[in-house]
Amino acid sequence: MSDSVHGSTMSDTPRSEAETGALGGTLAGCGLFVLMLSLQPFAGVPEQTTPGESTGNIVNQVGWFGLGLVFLVAMLGLTQRDVLARLGFGRWAIVFAVAALSTLQSFDPTGSLRGLLLTAIVMIVVAGVLVLPRDEHSFAVAAVNACLVLLLLVYAMLLVAPQLVVHSAEGAEGVHVGDWRGHLPHKNFAAPVFSIVAMIGLYGWRSGLRWRGALIVALGVVFVLNSGSKTTLGFLPLAIGVVALGRIFGRPGLTVFVHLVLVGLIAALTVGSVMSPTFYALLKAVISDPTFTGRDEIWKFALQRIAEKPWLGYGYASFWQTPAVTGLEENFEASWDIRGIGSGHDSYLDAALTFGVPGAVVMIFILMGLPLVDYLRACRVAANRRLADLFVMIVIFMTYIGMLESFLLNRADPLWVLFALAVTGIGLTARMRAKPSAS
Repeated sequence: MSDSVHGSTMSDTPRSEAETGALGGTLAGCGLFVLMLSLQPFAGVPEQTTPGESTGNIVNQVGWFGLGLVFLVAMLGLTQRDVLARLGFGRWAIVFAVAALSTLQSFDPTGSLRGLLLTAIVMIVVAGVLVLPRDEHSFAVAAVNACLVLLLLVYAMLLVAPQLVVHSAEGAEGVHVGDWRGHLPHKNFAAPVFSIVAMIGLYGWRSGLRWRGALIVALGVVFVLNSGSKTTLGFLPLAIGVVALGRIFGRPGLTVFVHLVLVGLIAALTVGSVMSPTFYALLKAVISDPTFTGRDEIWKFALQRIAEKPWLGYGYASFWQTPAVTGLEENFEASWDIRGIGSGHDSYLDAALTFGVPGAVVMIFILMGLPLVDYLRACRVAANRRLADLFVMIVIFMTYIGMLESFLLNRADPLWVLFALAVTGIGLTARMRAKPSAS
């Protein structure tokens, strides 16, 4: 089994092998379901915390610690050591080392380290989802079933308790009334998650799970359409199309090239529009709201603060909603009160704010650059191409989403964990050969 992306240790008898394979697949499916659902679904918009107040959550801390322990034991018992060795620990060690060093700059170093530890524990579950299934078919079944259960749960809630899954007219998010947010607090988080669910459905369909895959794609796309997230509606077909283009012409390099061109274009039309009058004029000619619902003011503020501490940053989870921001006077001319903002609505600006510009460059290169190299390597092996297409599609999609939302190393945020799953998965497919099915 050493040549498979997903491998379990061989047992003495066919029966025990089948049992361990079934256990690994079941755990993987349950793990992916929990990663997508979170441990506190349908909780609504979280309450604001006052400066200095602990943001720790006992449910997340205890729940993820327990899940991490279960998946760690399962991987050590069911997965071959050579498979575990190819999970890309070296890269992830660099990512977490950069984040850990940044905590020295934090307003609350202990709180930052606690949040980073939770992120690391969640990554154990992410790794388990990838390596516990004994072959690609088992992984496909686990992933498709997890997505199908999530969709059925959310759609059932739309029927029996719509107030928990649809934005209401109350509070600050009243402008989104009627938009679907599913089990997550905001439509801008839910729409990307269900877009990735649709991608997994497409992968399932390509893997022979026809009716389940098609149903997942249909339900996922319907959810995204009803979320009202215009950017996600644009990025979803774009990411699928970029990967399909390379597959149609049999040139994965074409996928990477087109993607990099689009990254430059989207960057120019988002953050670039607040830095260059030329880009702003171009953006204004293309869309009706060149401010991206007021994000331009947040980006300008973030750029100013990055310039103040460009080398070391402000520390992991130690800028937004801390005294560095909440202690400022309110700008009554701005459309947003910066003091209440939870993120910079841009993963790359937040990375620079958090880790400093050098740390952000390292982080982005490892998480969004190297997976493209891994994709080219993985596509050299025909057996790996379906998996490689799925994982790179998620990486490409989330690279675009990162221009408007923040998710990097964000604890157990479904956006982060699904992105981390794809980054780890594409690295694994580059180092190993997927086994289609157990013999």
